[in-house]
Amino acid sequence: MESAEFLDLFRDRFRGVLRWHELDSLWSTLRTQSRKSWFIYAVGSAPPIHSASTAELDRFLTKIDSLLRKEHDEDYCGVVYADSFDDPEFIKIFDPNNLGVSCGFSDNPPLPGWVLSTTAPIDLPMATAPTASRRRWWNKIFS
Repeated sequence: MESAEFLDLFRDRFRGVLRWHELDSLWSTLRTQSRKSWFIYAVGSAPPIHSASTAELDRFLTKIDSLLRKEHDEDYCGVVYADSFDDPEFIKIFDPNNLGVSCGFSDNPPLPGWVLSTTAPIDLPMATAPTASRRRWWNKIFS
């Protein structure tokens, strides 16, 4: 998949997982969709070139679920977004300690902490970095 296509998927519409029982249901859906191959991407690390095994996906879901419930000690979830709850192919998981404006509208929301996708990911920090002209503009302001 080309980087532009991955970015289109990344920037597409997502539904927020608002309640913990909805997250349980989403994880269950992923675990039962053995026909799909999932890439587990920790944003900021090198994007994986191979999809995860069923055991790796299960281990990741167990660990990320535990982390989210511990670090986001609220009665709601609100840090996971999926393109679909019934047949997901792209899931963004935000770091509960770096939410910024992820739950609202922004032209430059923070990147998620993790992405689960059925397509090979690209280096999101590099792909979403400001252009050279934008960096020069910022440098002029702070020089």
